[in-house]
Amino acid sequence: MLTRDDHTAELEEQLSQANKQLLQSEKLAAIGQLAAGVAHEINNPVGYIHSNLKTLGNYLVDLFGVLDTIDQADSLAVLKARREEVEYDFLKPDIQDLLTECLEGIARIEKIIAALKDFSRQEDDEFKPDDLHRGIESTLNVVSNELKYQAQVNLDLGEVPLVECNLSQINQVIMNLLVNAAHAMERFGRIDIRTGTTDNQVWFEVEDNGSGIDPDHRDQLFDPFFTTKPAGKGTGLGLALSKSIIDKHNGSIEVRSQPGQGTCFRVCLPIRQPASDES
Repeated sequence: MLTRDDHTAELEEQLSQANKQLLQSEKLAAIGQLAAGVAHEINNPVGYIHSNLKTLGNYLVDLFGVLDTIDQADSLAVLKARREEVEYDFLKPDIQDLLTECLEGIARIEKIIAALKDFSRQEDDEFKPDDLHRGIESTLNVVSNELKYQAQVNLDLGEVPLVECNLSQINQVIMNLLVNAAHAMERFGRIDIRTGTTDNQVWFEVEDNGSGIDPDHRDQLFDPFFTTKPAGKGTGLGLALSKSIIDKHNGSIEVRSQPGQGTCFRVCLPIRQPASDES
């Protein structure tokens, strides 16, 4: 027979599992909304890699033709003429440029896929020292297409130590703040991302010069399902879950905003979690 304590423990475990599922669902829902942009970011390098490979194929036909001429030429003059005919002096550097561009495109695709993998994976609640700047870079790779047509992103990253956190969840907070900032733009604007340290905490800010927040909505910002976005633009869970994540990390999230001038969200996280300090 279950005791009251056993029943309470069971309910707490069910609540914990439900919270994990909700976090993962919101994360995947966010990725789903960004999917078209992510596909565009991948298709862009895939497009020029495909084009470059076709060009390289034509170049190889010409180069193989030069090699075939070696077996058939009666004199060096014939080989030189064939070399000039295929514009060898142009082909050589251009092939190198095409290969470099293909490798850069592949690296870009790998970076996007790695960022998606980092962002979407479901982790345990374990906190471990991690690089906040790596999380910011990874998240920017995921939301790049969502931002680049809305705002210029400026990075002002200070020197910060490793933070004891669940970086996958912190990435989710960063993504929510960045996407909200992009959606707040009525015209092409600016998003500033800053980091720094104070006492035993690391902080990061996401500030935009968008439309700002109506003072009447300020108290509801972190309420579940509250949103001022049009249908299909958000679930209304982004900021609520962000605050839940930051609370779980024993941190804080604050907002400053002026209608028509912009909004700044500031997140503070302890460098080490209190439980770790006690142990």
